[in-house]
Amino acid sequence: MLSQTHKIVLALLCGATEPLTKTQADVCLEEDVALDRVVAELNNYFETEGLPVWIQNLAEGFRMMTRSEYEPWLNRLFQNKGKLRLSRPALETLAIIAYKQPITKNEIDAFRGVDTTIKPLVEKNLIDIRGRQEGPGRPLLYGTTVHFLEYFGLASLKELPRAREIAEIVDAENLPAGDTERNAT
Repeated sequence: MLSQTHKIVLALLCGATEPLTKTQADVCLEEDVALDRVVAELNNYFETEGLPVWIQNLAEGFRMMTRSEYEPWLNRLFQNKGKLRLSRPALETLAIIAYKQPITKNEIDAFRGVDTTIKPLVEKNLIDIRGRQEGPGRPLLYGTTVHFLEYFGLASLKELPRAREIAEIVDAENLPAGDTERNAT
């Protein structure tokens, strides 16, 4: 049985257009809510009842999500809405911004070695302008948005893989299938 607090948090999650933060929950309930605990209990309830939803920690808040096994029906519902597609150069640019933010366009160009187009990432709400750098010309500084975290399923930027983890993934993907000696390490 769900308590009134559980029901209110569930209603807030259903009505929220962005991830629900602890601060928002505290304001709405007019009390200090142990939101992590309430969410864990709700997820346990959903799992026990076999419900098609769960609550994910996302973008420094919580969002109601559907379970992956219901994707075929959701795809039919949203068949006319295209998925956000990013080119390889856009992904490279986004990765540089995510790891080095706040960063200027000239700094991004220096990392990539080519002229970079920022506008599509701003239009897709994956990055935004964070201010201006001090110094000559006062270039714009860019950083990632909450939508970036949502799109990539991250609770915060701390969840981005570290350089060593990326190197391990790349090394593992470049191994020949029969190279078991390196696979064992």
